[in-house]
Amino acid sequence: MNNDIQKAAERVAKLRAQADKLSAPLDDALAQLEKAERAEEDRRAHRAENYDTRVAATYKDRLQEMTESAHAARERFFEALSGEPWFAAYVEYRSARHKREYILSEARAAQRSLGQVCTVPDQRWTDNRFADDLLEHLEKKAYESADKFGEEMRTARRDFISAE
Repeated sequence: MNNDIQKAAERVAKLRAQADKLSAPLDDALAQLEKAERAEEDRRAHRAENYDTRVAATYKDRLQEMTESAHAARERFFEALSGEPWFAAYVEYRSARHKREYILSEARAAQRSLGQVCTVPDQRWTDNRFADDLLEHLEKKAYESADKFGEEMRTARRDFISAE
């Protein structure tokens, strides 16, 4: 065998021996990492099951609390709304529209009672876009608030599962 080939072969053998010697600790470290990752996955799965069990067991009570909170907020809303001058003016405007119908109905009844041909015009209702616009804006804000709440719930679950 050529001297250069022999030297190269010896060098390859020496490096292989070193690589084998160094790969054993690396293999051990990789095995430990894999074991730790599996343990963490198991721990998280267990915590997720605990969290989900708690959510499933308590959702009715949480819904009841949310419903009561909603009713209380609705009452506060109507109390605050009733005290607003612009709302009182709007109520007065819509009330006048309804009062107009009473006047027209009474006039129709009077003409019929007198045997006259009914000449009283029909009530002309106009669309009330104010309420639609108000509801549209309200729903937009409500969804934004609910979305924030949903994200808080998802974060709470993630944090619970990830906790040590």
